[in-house]
Amino acid sequence: MAKITFVNRDGSEKVVEARDGLSVMEVAIDNDVDIEAACEGSLACATCHMVVDPDWYEKLDPPSEEEEDMLDLAFGLTRTSRLTCQIRVSAAIDGLRVRLPEE
Repeated sequence: MAKITFVNRDGSEKVVEARDGLSVMEVAIDNDVDIEAACEGSLACATCHMVVDPDWYEKLDPPSEEEEDMLDLAFGLTRTSRLTCQIRVSAAIDGLRVRLPEE
């Protein structure tokens, strides 16, 4: 299991343990993090967009072209923005920090 830190818009943090194989989006939903995830992980929207801590961004697999296309629709886009439905939990991401984008 990996630990993931979700940083809320108000700066408060929620640290959760996540089962391998889930997406970060699923972990967020299961732990009442304030994301919409309208397409339920089918890569058809950008409502699970979060900002990855810069120290973690390069450690993740790069976004696919499809993810980059969807990210173009996201509000509050940054250089380290990702769709959390596309990040899979594994031991390799233990300690990951992601922040909800500004509205």
